[in-house]
Amino acid sequence: MPARLDDHDRVPAAPDPDATLDAILGRVHLQGAVFLRGEYSEAWSYTALPPEQTAAVLQPGATSVALFHVVGAGRCWVALEDGVRHWAEAGDVIVLPYGDLHTMGGTTDAAPVSMAALLEPPPWSAMPVIRHGEGGSRTDVICGYLHAEDPLFDRRLGALPPLFVVRPPDGPARDWVRASIGYALQQTSPAAAGGLQGPTQLPELLVREVLRLHLAGAPSYESAWLTALRDPVLAPVLAAMHAAPEEAWSVGSLAREANVSVSFLDERFRAVLHLAPIRYLTAWRMHVARELLRSTDLGIAAIGHRVGYASEEAFSRAFKRAHGVSPSGARG
Repeated sequence: MPARLDDHDRVPAAPDPDATLDAILGRVHLQGAVFLRGEYSEAWSYTALPPEQTAAVLQPGATSVALFHVVGAGRCWVALEDGVRHWAEAGDVIVLPYGDLHTMGGTTDAAPVSMAALLEPPPWSAMPVIRHGEGGSRTDVICGYLHAEDPLFDRRLGALPPLFVVRPPDGPARDWVRASIGYALQQTSPAAAGGLQGPTQLPELLVREVLRLHLAGAPSYESAWLTALRDPVLAPVLAAMHAAPEEAWSVGSLAREANVSVSFLDERFRAVLHLAPIRYLTAWRMHVARELLRSTDLGIAAIGHRVGYASEEAFSRAFKRAHGVSPSGARG
């Protein structure tokens, strides 16, 4: 029987409903810079440095950094160790919030080359530019990093997937992404100590915008979703859901993750996120599924299994209820 908090412990008042995602993200302290430009020609592929090596170069003392790649031209894919390819094209932003080991490549298959063989070690006398490939059509990628001591970037909470692609909608957001990264490239210069100095605020603003676009589909984002990641009761429950959306969670098994009673967990969810736990779980599964449909070639049944549905039919029904369109429609 899970332990219940003492009766005098009351659920805190619900957060201010006017606290928007923009305001919440504005309180997340980020620091980072653009640090690399890649000019890749078909056919090409490379494997990045391990996370600890990347962090040692870019943010000494940190165990990991968040990475982002902005595709300036062409089309490419990025995959983690599971091998699933997430595709991106010009104007898209690829985010690896935990800096995981990854491989990137173009539209034609090629054996991956280690980044260690392509990139000269620091200190750099100029921003590194990697030119790699066999001379075919070109893909340009701008690489940056961020470091943040915030639960949003805590791997244990899994608030963000380890890899996702954001495609800003046509209009001001997409134009701003392109303009800001172009300006950052023109202004960024090497620092005497071997790092990079320049308009670091621009990468921070860019990633805030990308996170806002990505999280806009998260359950109850207009309330205190990010605040819930800091809540001692909700944080371990959210971490469990985010880490394993495919599990057959019940309110009872979720309550055991936080060592509280079922009734207390339900009350806490409704007060902070304005959703019952299982409704949040379903919404999170649909959020994850939509991202996979947009950026990967995984089949609909495979995506359904990844988010906890035994059959393609059950997943399709749930997805259409949540988004008003079938999974195949969302993919188009």
